Amino acid sequence: MKKFASLLRVIVTVLVLFIAGLYVTGYGYLVELGAKVVELGRTTAGLEDYIHFEVRDIPKSDAPQPWALHQNYNSVAATETLQKLHQDHGTIAFLIIKNDSIWHEQYFDGFDNTSKTNSFSMVKTIVAASLAKAIEEGHVKSFDQKVKDFLPWLTGAYSDEVTVGNLASMSSGLEWKEDYDNLLTITPRTYITRDIEGVMKTLPIIDAPGKRFVYQSGSTQLLSLALTAATGESISDLVRRYFWGPLGAHADANWRLDSAENGVEKSYCCFNSNARDYARFAALFKNNGVWNGSPLISNEYVQMSTTSQFENGDDYGYGWWLGTHMGKRYFSMRGHNGQYAIVFPDDDVVVVRLGHKQLPDLPGVSHSADYLGYMEEAFVMLNDENTSTP
Repeated sequence: MKKFASLLRVIVTVLVLFIAGLYVTGYGYLVELGAKVVELGRTTAGLEDYIHFEVRDIPKSDAPQPWALHQNYNSVAATETLQKLHQDHGTIAFLIIKNDSIWHEQYFDGFDNTSKTNSFSMVKTIVAASLAKAIEEGHVKSFDQKVKDFLPWLTGAYSDEVTVGNLASMSSGLEWKEDYDNLLTITPRTYITRDIEGVMKTLPIIDAPGKRFVYQSGSTQLLSLALTAATGESISDLVRRYFWGPLGAHADANWRLDSAENGVEKSYCCFNSNARDYARFAALFKNNGVWNGSPLISNEYVQMSTTSQFENGDDYGYGWWLGTHMGKRYFSMRGHNGQYAIVFPDDDVVVVRLGHKQLPDLPGVSHSADYLGYMEEAFVMLNDENTSTP
């Protein structure tokens, strides 16, 4: 018995020293990450993580606006290929908006049109657009204003040069490697940290900004912190005031925080809303910044944000992913595990897909095969309507 007690003391001592070593070396977040893995029973981020973390509530619009239902609402069944995509990749919501009315709508796995789900990186598009609104209001002078005007603690050889526009266009030069699988990298650390601003203060600007596209969640997090400093409002309050309220969001949303007391939003991800309300934001840009006949964001920003900014990132604008497929021009909001809101401006169509999984990226491009598949099958269905109409 004495030997067992002695062994137990040794094990506890080693464990304590190990944990202390993690915190001393900057890897203390792995302890919290491990605790969450045990609590959730999984190692990956999920659609309903907001249930397990602190959040800031974003109430629905004071004047909710129901979507119009198309005269042919759900009259064309999902194709067999689309049904298989839904089944294989855990789709929970799929919408096709045609001519500003819901043409097709399906929900799965117990979700419905008010269910909150994690936007993941789709919200980067919304944060970038919030910068344009802050400029319209005069809180920020222009896209060329220096980030240090708002975040004087920024460090690094090029910290005096980086602008808010560099953050929005993913050309900040921030020391950051986007990696969702390696638990020792910055991406999982920011997902679990209880002090997101403290983490961002440790990351310098190491490359000349504005030169090339490098996709980084950290750039969006810095942009959100700068907007809060510029306006005196949380990014949650700004998004509700700028977009969710005027767009008539019909259900409550929320944004995950780093901690309960005076928490800061994990603004590169973790905004939680529903398919219909994500579709509103996409439709706003389809309609060149106009909602219900009134301008909500400038057409100049819509055009700029949906135009590529760098040769090495010709599929990215300001928060929007850009491309052409099936001979159709599109731009989209995209998030981890296949969260998509895809706009086909020339066809007056928006496709929204939310779900649990996606395929890996195709060789040589920054998107997956399922991403293209949802587009293709949506237009097969739309064409079926056209061919069956007398």
